[in-house]
Amino acid sequence: MITVERTFLIEVPLDATMAYLQDFGHAEEWDPGTVRCLRIDEGPVRAGSSWRNTSRFRGRTTDLVYRLDSRGPRELVFVGVNKTVTARDRMRFEAQSATTTRLTYVASLRFNGLARLAEPFLRREFEALADKVAGRLPSAVRAHHSEA
Repeated sequence: MITVERTFLIEVPLDATMAYLQDFGHAEEWDPGTVRCLRIDEGPVRAGSSWRNTSRFRGRTTDLVYRLDSRGPRELVFVGVNKTVTARDRMRFEAQSATTTRLTYVASLRFNGLARLAEPFLRREFEALADKVAGRLPSAVRAHHSEA
């Protein structure tokens, strides 16, 4: 399994930060690997809501179905699956002040079958991707909050 973790401050209140990030469709704005992310169910976003995510990695595209696995008062957990990989994205939130949120983002990838053999060779690339997410996510949240 590959696990990457990044922690950063977002100059947006906690509730607004969580509201934005619980809609995984916004991944197009903050995840440089996401090409498209469309909701595949209806109604308010809640535990069990799901999205079809198309990502590009190493020049190839792949689709995963992501589900909001759980939504706690200070945590969101998404699980994405396809035949090759299970992805788990855990976001933990902490109010640093009335206007700033500390976000700890942990992404884990568990490959299935023969794809597991590639894990040691992919770790460095996933670390680089996590750095890009850390660079884009705070500004995407801020931009969305300033539009609201």
